Amino acid sequence: MSENIAAMAARLHRDVPNAEGSIDDALIAVASLTTSVVMARRAIGAPAKTGQGTIIRLVEAQMSLVKVSGSILRAHNELAEIGKETAGYDLRECPSVAGTKVVPLSSAA
Repeated sequence: MSENIAAMAARLHRDVPNAEGSIDDALIAVASLTTSVVMARRAIGAPAKTGQGTIIRLVEAQMSLVKVSGSILRAHNELAEIGKETAGYDLRECPSVAGTKVVPLSSAA
């Protein structure tokens, strides 16, 4: 594997899990915000209709993040396939057998 390809693989090995983790962080943040909105409504004794539009928008945002997460996971799989096709990188082999120190993208999941 050339140094250029090895560097790109290493960058992808770092960036793909970082993107996946960032989306998970966003999912947690939106879920937390939704919880806070409902708890605040309950704490002030507001009727159920108060903040309902906000809650709906937050749940829609949450669903959008779930869709983004799925897209990133599919991209992750596609990148692993590209690695096998273009670099001869057999992700079923151990890195020492494959002759490289780059960790397979499939192990970053």
